[in-house]
Amino acid sequence: MKIASVDIGTNAVKSKIFKTTPTSIKYIDGIRSPIRLGAEVFKKGKLSEKKLKELIHTLKKYQIKFIKDKVDQYEIVATSALRNTSNSEEARRYIENKIEHPIRIISGLEEAQLISFHPKAQQEKNKMFVDVGGGSTEIYIYKNSNHSFQSFQLGGVRLMLKKDEKKEWDRLDKWLNQFTDIKEIIGLGGNIRAFLSAHKLKKMKSDDFLKKYKNLRNLEIDEKINNFGFANDRAVVIDFALKIYERIIKKLDIKTIQSTKWGVSDSIAVKIFHEIYSKKISIYNEKCYK
Repeated sequence: MKIASVDIGTNAVKSKIFKTTPTSIKYIDGIRSPIRLGAEVFKKGKLSEKKLKELIHTLKKYQIKFIKDKVDQYEIVATSALRNTSNSEEARRYIENKIEHPIRIISGLEEAQLISFHPKAQQEKNKMFVDVGGGSTEIYIYKNSNHSFQSFQLGGVRLMLKKDEKKEWDRLDKWLNQFTDIKEIIGLGGNIRAFLSAHKLKKMKSDDFLKKYKNLRNLEIDEKINNFGFANDRAVVIDFALKIYERIIKKLDIKTIQSTKWGVSDSIAVKIFHEIYSKKISIYNEKCYK
């Protein structure tokens, strides 16, 4: 049986297709379309009909691929951009009517909670999973049999457009105060993965990260593209996304940072997998730390 997931993100729409059996799930293909919904939301406060039509065109393209690849079941979720647009519900209904498939707009906390589906999320001790997106940052920690997770309105596109607020940075700092023993970050998302890959690494010492990040900030967009092979949409936002990692590293005196290919679309796929084969899903209800 084939399943797929679609993540309508702030910077891009991403989809992954998986082959499953009752005892396994295997990634087989993926698509990414950088349509930058967040840029419009953070500038104008809402998504225009033109931008919605671009999103619909992208989703229909994915649906055609699902039919071609004989995908049996798929789920579409939306994160920060559709959460924050002033016409959120109107936009959701409009898109659903056009693509004839439901879309679930998930909260920031649920997005953070979904990180728990990462295969090592509950095995790694004294490590913090950090997912820096275009519009928000989600953090998940499993420690002493407790699940700690939180979402912050800090993201690469949001920072790039200067729509971040001091009170949100303060809220992040305050929340981090309870995790001073954490010394390693596992970063989710394309920006940290692209940054480490550009240096041919999957794991980096924090001192090296800070130095290399400083060097990156001093480069022009075309230099980032030519020197590191970043796509244009990545090159314009990566500095701002990495600034959030920098803040966490300095706040907690993190020693190392590594990346993972895991993302929201992977977690959604695993969720579907459990629903199909076990008829239940383990979403943690523990009170999150504020």
